[in-house]
Amino acid sequence: MATGSKKVIYAALAGNALISVTKFAAATYTGSSAMMSEGIHSLVDTGNQGLLLYGMKKASRPADDKHPFGYGVELYFWAFVVAILIFAVGAGVSLYEGIQKIVEPHPVTNPIVNYVVLGLAMIFESVAWFIALREFTSIKGKRSYMQAVQQSKDPALFTVLFEDSAALLGLVAAFIGLAAAQILGLPWLDGAASVVIGIILGGTAIFLAYETKGLLLGESASPELVANIRALVAETPNVDALNELRTMHMGPDDVLLAVSLDFKNDISVGQVEDAIYKLEQTIKARFPMVRRLFIEVQNRKHHEEMVRQETDAAATEAH
Repeated sequence: MATGSKKVIYAALAGNALISVTKFAAATYTGSSAMMSEGIHSLVDTGNQGLLLYGMKKASRPADDKHPFGYGVELYFWAFVVAILIFAVGAGVSLYEGIQKIVEPHPVTNPIVNYVVLGLAMIFESVAWFIALREFTSIKGKRSYMQAVQQSKDPALFTVLFEDSAALLGLVAAFIGLAAAQILGLPWLDGAASVVIGIILGGTAIFLAYETKGLLLGESASPELVANIRALVAETPNVDALNELRTMHMGPDDVLLAVSLDFKNDISVGQVEDAIYKLEQTIKARFPMVRRLFIEVQNRKHHEEMVRQETDAAATEAH
């Protein structure tokens, strides 16, 4: 995960840094509102990739007394911050620039400069987008792209993919807006393109915020991993029943697993301890992403009674 994600982020970071400088220079020279919005867009994306790299570095810190489950969730926090920045800065400023240009339209000077910059930007963005798409395709398996995004636990990867996709759509909108303003002699269409770019960024930000919010709240491991662990528990000698199995991602490759087991009544405490030890060793060997594993020994009837009590208490609080 980390290597692939970092490769995608570095590619996007390099491309956006170069593109943003070029776009701002073109916007200043020609007075294009759409080009200014695109410059802001690329600058925000550059900062976002820096934040994702920062989040990955912070998330890699080992667990300590203050954070006994590690810092993996910090990546999810910074990914959520990225979504907020796209919405607040990228979309907000683009909408403002566009509305200002619509209210007070003025012609774009030397439009050929903008077309050249947009063409180069499309090439750079396409390369970054292709790298992100190839990396994401390699891990999505047989799932659709939308299912893969919804089930992904690596926000760095799908955030960059969506940022690059939004960037390409924004470039197309800017190109159409500038061409229409020049051909039709309607300068306000340049501002309309900026508004469209703002809408694209806003939609992207809302979607990313929704996906990363779920990761922040704590999402379970993939159904495949849960099913495999269930099958492994079922094969464990002296286990009478699996009462409960809960998982939560603490990071892209960091799963917390809690299991409640009912062992056969005719075995010794030593046999229970040996079974738990062997089960822990087997789970961690087969599924390295399970970093923390807690196994509770509990009679099935007692477990069901506890679940009923918790359900009743929750229902009482709800009323």
